[in-house]
Amino acid sequence: MVMRVFVAGGTGALGRRLVPQLVARGHQVTATTTSAAKSASLERLGAAAVVMDGLDAVSVGAAVAEARPDAIVHQMTAIAGKPDLRHMDRWFATTNRLRTEGTDHLLAAAEATGVTNVVAQSYACWNGIREGGWVKTEKDPLDPLTGTTARPVMEAISHVEDVVVRAGGAVLRYGGFYGPGATDDQVELVRKRQFPLVGGGTGYSSWVHLDDAASATVLAVEQKARGVFNIVDDEPAPVGEWLPHLAACAGAKPPMRVPKWLARLLAGEVAVVMMTEGRGFSNAKAKRELGWELRYPSWRQGFRESLG
Repeated sequence: MVMRVFVAGGTGALGRRLVPQLVARGHQVTATTTSAAKSASLERLGAAAVVMDGLDAVSVGAAVAEARPDAIVHQMTAIAGKPDLRHMDRWFATTNRLRTEGTDHLLAAAEATGVTNVVAQSYACWNGIREGGWVKTEKDPLDPLTGTTARPVMEAISHVEDVVVRAGGAVLRYGGFYGPGATDDQVELVRKRQFPLVGGGTGYSSWVHLDDAASATVLAVEQKARGVFNIVDDEPAPVGEWLPHLAACAGAKPPMRVPKWLARLLAGEVAVVMMTEGRGFSNAKAKRELGWELRYPSWRQGFRESLG
C-alpha cells in the first residue's frame, strides 16, 4: 500500500538514508529541513521538501496540514559538533527540546489531521538500566542517569516514548549509529587517540548501521507498528571489544587506557558510566514482530566495510 509519509528531520544522518528507502518502496515522501539551502538535497533523494521549524507549533501544523500524510516519522535532532559527554546537557539542549516540545507539536498536528500512524526516534546504545544482566529488552527500563549531565537527555527520551506510545504510535530505540556521516567525529577522536578505553572497558554498547535503522523504520511505518522496539544489531558488546576493532578499521593505533578516576576528571561521569557500566540491547522483538532482517548483523563486519 502506497502511503504519503511525512519525515520530520529529513536531512539528518538517518533521514538521508530513510527517505530514499521510502521512495524506493513507492511511498510519496514529504521531508522537512530547517534550512532552505538543504531543500535541493531532499528533492534529489526523491522527496518533496518543506522548510519547517520543529519548535514552532504553527510551522509544524502548517507543514503537516499541507502534506496530508498517512504517516508521520519523527527524526528531528540537532546533534552537532564535537562529542561532549562532559557537558551532555548542553550538547543535547536543542535536541532535548525537539524531543519534548517538537514531539508535542507533531502529535498535535497528527491529531488535527487524523494521522494515527506515528513513528518516533528514541535511543538504545548503552543506556539500559544498570542492574541485572548486560543485555536489555524492551521490557527493561532505560537508565535515568540521575546525577549526571545525561539526565535531561534521558528525561527528553522518556517524554518521547511516553507520549508517542500513549498516542498509539511506535518508538524505535536506535542503537549507536554508524555509516555515512554518522561517526565521523568519533572516528577522528579515535585516530587522534583521544577516545581512550576507561577502566576495564566492561560497559556494553549496541550499534546499528544507518541503512539497517532506515529499513526497520520503513517496516514500522508500513506495518503501522505500535509500542517500543530496540533497533540494534545482533551483537551487543563491551567497549573493550568494539573500540579496539573500530580503531583498527580506521587505521588508527590501539586506544590508550585510562583509569576511571582520571576519565571522570577529564570527560565526566557519563563517559565513565558508558565505558564501564553501560548495558546493551536485544533486537529479538523487532526481528520477530517487524520481520526485520539486517544487512549488517554485527558491528564487526559493519565497521570494517564502512571504514575500509
